[in-house]
Amino acid sequence: MKVLRVTNPGVIEVQNDTKPVIEKADEVIIKVQSAGICGSDISIYKGTSPVATYPRIIGHEFTGEITQMGKDVNRIKDFKVGDHVVVNPVCSCGTCRICQKKRENVCANLSVMGVHRDGGYGEYVKVPAKNVFAVSKDIPWEKAAIVEPYTVAAQVTSRGGVEAGDTVLICGSGQIALTILQVCNILGARCIMTDLVEDRLKRAEEFGAFKTIHSGKEDVVARVKEITDGIGADVAIDAACVGKTLEEAALAVRSGGVVVTMGFHDTLTPITEFQITSRELDIRGSRLNNNKFPQVIEWFESGKLDPGRIITDRFHFTEIEKAFEKLKNEPESTMKIILTF
Repeated sequence: MKVLRVTNPGVIEVQNDTKPVIEKADEVIIKVQSAGICGSDISIYKGTSPVATYPRIIGHEFTGEITQMGKDVNRIKDFKVGDHVVVNPVCSCGTCRICQKKRENVCANLSVMGVHRDGGYGEYVKVPAKNVFAVSKDIPWEKAAIVEPYTVAAQVTSRGGVEAGDTVLICGSGQIALTILQVCNILGARCIMTDLVEDRLKRAEEFGAFKTIHSGKEDVVARVKEITDGIGADVAIDAACVGKTLEEAALAVRSGGVVVTMGFHDTLTPITEFQITSRELDIRGSRLNNNKFPQVIEWFESGKLDPGRIITDRFHFTEIEKAFEKLKNEPESTMKIILTF
């Protein structure tokens, strides 16, 4: 079978590999049909990921069809050969103290498919059955492939405690920010979106943003306060993660509000103890997803969420370098790229 492997930073190759075989009773083998490209895939390719190891078959957003199952799979999940499925790339031990506290996405022994272990950019992949979830065959492959990024959005809004009637500031209007916006819309919150790029702000409005702020021309904190009658946002989510945006999020949220960051940068952000304590802010990180697949799949299957709106391009997986070039050269017009297998 063919796979896409990043052998070293900056080098990705279409390689021949051995087709996986069932070795454990709880494993399933999936014929991959479609996959999404994520920003973290790009960072692994570039060598800027702080957590990836090499060489690595990348890809953590993917869907496919079950072709083989271990003998104990149906004790875990009610699967059959031919089922359409999506895969949670978060692999946790289930036994450490963190997992026992139901925080498996930050497990002490965490590994993520496509990052620490081989992922889904191959014609076949072997996965523990507990990480596999059935999806309706009515959902096209390209849409099923991007259940995973919406689980990230569901995690962020969960960490923020977003509720109906909340005003949510989302710093950034890129691809992940738009998925968060869509989830906030389902939850009944109204979103204020920021960005430096006019086209992204226009797209945010098309996706249902309540207000947009050009962060290069307007004072984000002052504008949020103006929109919220001087109170501030109930929840502020930093989806841009460029340092300054975390500071803006903390200053623009109301007293007793929640700030959620998704960033992995190690730059210092000038937020003081006084700013946090005097307003009793909650500042939280959000990583991956923690048991969000069932909820997101229900949103997809019920039609509450239309994932197709963020898909802009499609490439055969062997054209991965063309796909990466598209993202590099046309970042403002390119949202989600789908790879077909």
